[in-house]
Amino acid sequence: MSFILFTIGTLLLSSFSMAKTTVHAEDSSQIKDVIISQNIPEMTVNAEENQIQLNGLHIYQDGHFKEVTENVKWHSKNKNVATVDEDGVVTLTGQNGRSFITVEAGTFHDEIAVHQKPSGLEIVKQKGDRYNVIDQAIAGMTLKEKIGQMLMPDFRNYNGKNVTEMLPEIEQLIQEYHLGGIILFRENVVTTEQTARLVAAYQDAAEKYGLLMTIDQEGGIVTRLQSGTDMPGNMALGATRSPEIAENVGRVIGEELEALGINMNLAPVLDVNNNPDNPVIGVRSFGESPELVAEMGLAYTRGLQSTGVAATAKHFPGHGDTAVDSHLGLPEVPHDKERLLEVELYPFQQAMDSGIDAIMTAHVTFPKIDDTKVISKKDGTEISLPATLSHKVLTGLMREEMGYDGVIITDALNMLAIQDHFGPVDAVIRAVNAGTDIVLMPVGLEEVADGLLNAVETGEITEERIEESVKRILTLKIERGIIKEETPAPIEEIVANAEQVVGSQEHKKVEKEAAERSITLVKNEDALPLQVNAGDNIVVIGNTYRDSLYDAIRAHHSKTELISASGPLSAAQLKYLQEEADAVIIGSHTSNVNGRSPNSSQMQMINQVIENLDAPVIAVGIRNPYDIMAFPEIDAYLAQYGFRDASFKATAATIFGDNNPTGLLPITIPSQAGETLYEFGHGLSY
Repeated sequence: MSFILFTIGTLLLSSFSMAKTTVHAEDSSQIKDVIISQNIPEMTVNAEENQIQLNGLHIYQDGHFKEVTENVKWHSKNKNVATVDEDGVVTLTGQNGRSFITVEAGTFHDEIAVHQKPSGLEIVKQKGDRYNVIDQAIAGMTLKEKIGQMLMPDFRNYNGKNVTEMLPEIEQLIQEYHLGGIILFRENVVTTEQTARLVAAYQDAAEKYGLLMTIDQEGGIVTRLQSGTDMPGNMALGATRSPEIAENVGRVIGEELEALGINMNLAPVLDVNNNPDNPVIGVRSFGESPELVAEMGLAYTRGLQSTGVAATAKHFPGHGDTAVDSHLGLPEVPHDKERLLEVELYPFQQAMDSGIDAIMTAHVTFPKIDDTKVISKKDGTEISLPATLSHKVLTGLMREEMGYDGVIITDALNMLAIQDHFGPVDAVIRAVNAGTDIVLMPVGLEEVADGLLNAVETGEITEERIEESVKRILTLKIERGIIKEETPAPIEEIVANAEQVVGSQEHKKVEKEAAERSITLVKNEDALPLQVNAGDNIVVIGNTYRDSLYDAIRAHHSKTELISASGPLSAAQLKYLQEEADAVIIGSHTSNVNGRSPNSSQMQMINQVIENLDAPVIAVGIRNPYDIMAFPEIDAYLAQYGFRDASFKATAATIFGDNNPTGLLPITIPSQAGETLYEFGHGLSY
């Protein structure tokens, strides 16, 4: 009996191994059809400069699909209207009429029509169940494969080392859990070549479906690529008041990500930063006006999505009016629905109506939307349910009331707002039942994957709920062309292209213009533009990013000294300034309320310099424009909204009159007493 069981087990294992090998090898006997992917109803067809890129897809017996480039033939039935090359690139002649473009692969073939009319181009797709590839794919998936599509872990580091190249252990996890996506961090994306190779290796590791390769490349203070074009950040863009610049910035970010193989960006931030005390959003927001946030956010999204990279609006329903960082605690937004619809939700509704690809949820409680109470595992106290885990917020508000049917992704589930109060599996089950599609950075991949599997098997989550999410995820992948390739492009070609695109001179010009147009001259008591002679002595004072400010100033005036100080200066330093300084430029840098308190060491130092010097004292708000609240008596104050090199160079050019400041405050700066110090829209020029 034991021998029989052993033999059966061996045969089962053998057949499993053979099946797995066959799937990975993609035996041609498994292919059941070839179609033109642009015939899929969910696929968007774009024509650029009278050309259309068509792609052939092999459909396999189990329903999965892959892009095919070898041993395919393309034909045009009316070359007077359109021609097609061996790579499926259709070129329109400009003559009116219709041509059928066909693809052949072995015994399989498909066709699509291009119809040039006086009014424009029409793509006539074929119809029928043959092209319903998403439902067919889902029908052929195991439950474990479906759950895998919803999981997006990070591999920031592994065994104590930053992951900058593919590891066998990670490849095994991708295949074992059938992962649908990966999020990359700054530790993973060091150089252009290394990043392109890593991303290609991730895609190669996936067996059936393309991976969502995701990153937080917002621009400004949240910039992951170490070799890319940094961009000055959202509040800087808000200060420009230029949707054209915002769209260009989104396009440049998208072009660099696309060249590297990164196909999804967790941007733009659509939070309305109407709380000066916000410690986590701040300059990541376009500003305090819902209309400005919507206008600039939609422009950024147009630019980003025009490159084929998926955009993600965050953090729904709005993380702007909080004074707690959800990485560290559980914030609350107390407003009722009417106020939320007018302010926090307005940019998200505009983004939904404009076809945003995905929306990220906030680990923030909204008790007027969902007053559900749960018991915290941290200390047993009663807490409100965060939006990320709320069915009323994600399904009731976002899906049903606001009409959104795109992908919902959680914010990172390892943040303390979730991790402190909920178990890893409990949090994920709640998020999925609430309506989320992608689980970002779950705590314990194996535990969470097994927990979801068990939850479906026990009925805690229905399989239909899982399939709804998988359908949205696959729809996004098809819309954005995130499809596994049978024959990927040679890695050397990918690297060569990426090195041409990432950090290009054209991109640097966009960055420079955005930075220069963003600089906001908030106060000027005849101190700027700075008038100095070659022999005059300028002293730069600062602590955080002092070298960046110093280098930018010294590039304009060689006789520039640097004093490093995070607190009040010594008597000797003050005496030196009084006797030697013809002008003083101080860089202030804060990221929280305590930092900009007049009692903080940095602000005491700035006020000390103001009080003891006759020479002009100019302050630069390196990050938060609110810093002037602590030193309102300054002679001149410039807001630059971020600490990237382009912003420092733009500030220096402004100080010396080479850039006429045109930036307008995207927020209101209050006084310490709570009155208005500088209004929204305020900005001086020369």
